[in-house]
Amino acid sequence: MVQPSKRSRSIASRLSETVMVGLVRGVFGLARALGPERSGAVGAALTRTIGPLLPAHKTATANIRAVYPDMPEADVKALALSAWDNLGRVGGEYPHLGRLFDYDPDSPVPGRTEVDGIEHFLALRDDGRPGIIFSAHLANWELPAICAARFGLDATAVFRAPNDPAVARVLHEIRSETMGGLEAARQGAAFAMQGALEKGGHLGMLIDQHFTRGVPVNFMGRPAMVNPILGKFARRFDCPVHGVRVIRLPGHRFRLQLTPALNLPRDPDGQINVQGAMQVMTSVVESWVREHPEQWLWMHRRWRVPATVQGKVSSP
Repeated sequence: MVQPSKRSRSIASRLSETVMVGLVRGVFGLARALGPERSGAVGAALTRTIGPLLPAHKTATANIRAVYPDMPEADVKALALSAWDNLGRVGGEYPHLGRLFDYDPDSPVPGRTEVDGIEHFLALRDDGRPGIIFSAHLANWELPAICAARFGLDATAVFRAPNDPAVARVLHEIRSETMGGLEAARQGAAFAMQGALEKGGHLGMLIDQHFTRGVPVNFMGRPAMVNPILGKFARRFDCPVHGVRVIRLPGHRFRLQLTPALNLPRDPDGQINVQGAMQVMTSVVESWVREHPEQWLWMHRRWRVPATVQGKVSSP
């Protein structure tokens, strides 16, 4: 049998990706035509139907039971379904990100989005210092990067690209239209992130997912591994660190909340303690999740901790 040449495989791969990009753009085009409310509702309906059939649903329910051991089974299932609902809405809202964030502090008419703590955004923008902003997969977690861009905050959002190249390409196009700097989480990304801070810019990053080479923290009463890079940058640059979250409100609305700068623990030599800093940030994320558990991404295998770490994480 004649094997296809490397060039032929490359052409076939590019053709397949082109077709997939066209299909993804078509789906997003349909979502645009539906409008943000209806496309979000369609996305939610799809994930509420399909989600429970996927292996990730078992992960979600197992996570919920572990965090809330006394929760009735009916409530566990309802919470997992609500999490799928939120995830579907995020997907349906993607083509409308620019429209969803319509906050105008001077407008007498409230829009789809309100911002609690805009003064902290403006202070970060005007203080002439680098800064760090952490967040989590809550509600529509893409909105803070748009807020930063709209209000002139020089910020680089660090994101994990989807595994499917076609989806990743289309999402990057949408993000590029509405957000400021973007940096994919990849080998060598740390140098780009450091460069942004060295220029007096700001970094935004989601910190609520497992990181194999991370530092151990206590999250929701269980040990978890978190990427320490924001703690390392906070130590190196001794810059302000803020948290930002999104809350999904009734009536297809959102609220962004930016915390004041955190008071991070320091070593005896006065430098920020990296693991302690990551624990403080993680504890903030935990408070957010506990307030609105239905809006968090329970499907992720968050608590994958090596046996050598088990039992070594104390409560915050």
